[in-house]
Amino acid sequence: MAEADQVAGNPAVYRSGQEIECWLTDMDGVLVHENQAVPGAAELIQRWVDTSKRFLVLTNNSIFTPRDLAARLRASGLEVPEENIWTSALATAQFLKNQVEGSGSGNRAYTIGEAGLTTALHEAGFILTDQDPDFVVLGETRTYSFEAITMAIRLILAGARFIATNPDATGPSKDGPMPATGAIAALITKATGREPYIVGKPNPMMFRSAMNQIDAHSETTAMIGDRMDTDIIAGMEAGLHTVLVLTGITQRDEIGSYPFRPNQVLNSVADLKNQI
Repeated sequence: MAEADQVAGNPAVYRSGQEIECWLTDMDGVLVHENQAVPGAAELIQRWVDTSKRFLVLTNNSIFTPRDLAARLRASGLEVPEENIWTSALATAQFLKNQVEGSGSGNRAYTIGEAGLTTALHEAGFILTDQDPDFVVLGETRTYSFEAITMAIRLILAGARFIATNPDATGPSKDGPMPATGAIAALITKATGREPYIVGKPNPMMFRSAMNQIDAHSETTAMIGDRMDTDIIAGMEAGLHTVLVLTGITQRDEIGSYPFRPNQVLNSVADLKNQI
């Protein structure tokens, strides 16, 4: 496999003769690692700003609001405005808003999640309630409640549509892996026989909603990620130019085990600066 697209002699990343105009990038493992900025990340973001590139930082984490995440990135040494952050909670709220508009569906939702999800749903016009909701929306939280999960199961069996922000089965903690949205979704599915519709990566729906936010087109948009099984496959299915960086989950010797390939493989985002 080629290490990268053949861009030698050309300082910009091109795709089908068109320069990349918009950039989507994962956050953890690409821009930050264990709350420290990846070398070259700050310079890449500044390069996007200096060249007027439209960009969004994407994350499957639905716990935090964009304001929270902007503050976290700032503490890591990266200045990313909150309007340049797109979470699975925002993508889920946008998806549900589109489902409701003009369809006759109600806008009542029972949620399991944190401020990132509840804020996004409120701002999308949803009423959060456990009384006859139209949707049960499952997101990330560090305090999953047996009572809340039981309520979700009963509401889904009563006819509420089951939505999950992301499929991640586990999340990191200082003491090791902990159950995440995908694991709790599996529990609810086992109890109800209902599979959730999952909005976050690897569903390309999340990328399409992100592109709508910045008026981007797939022909001139690139996705940077550190995981073949989420970032790269979703970017490919959304029709984007894909860039795998080796500062996160997927390592070079693992790429060959997948039946698809990214357009570029780079050691880190530092290698992209001179191509933009």
